[in-house]
Amino acid sequence: MSRIPSLRRPIAVLAVALATAVIPVGCGGSADEAAPDDTAAAPTRAQRDSAIAESGLPGSGAVGTALDAAAAAAARAEAHDTIR
Repeated sequence: MSRIPSLRRPIAVLAVALATAVIPVGCGGSADEAAPDDTAAAPTRAQRDSAIAESGLPGSGAVGTALDAAAAAAARAEAHDTIR
């Protein structure tokens, strides 16, 4: 098994995060499908991604890593925004 050089690892994580964000958009239903009446029962994107990350499915570890990277980036952005 070859190791990813440390310089390419952030790029790989970013690619997984982007793929995780783009795949649900491409797999969405058509615009003329009727929306469900009970939208409270439908899980959010974050809930679905979290469920996938916690499952034992192949690639679920990458989804978890992408979620962690997104959370860390959001935390850094929030900390950066609060600096005055």
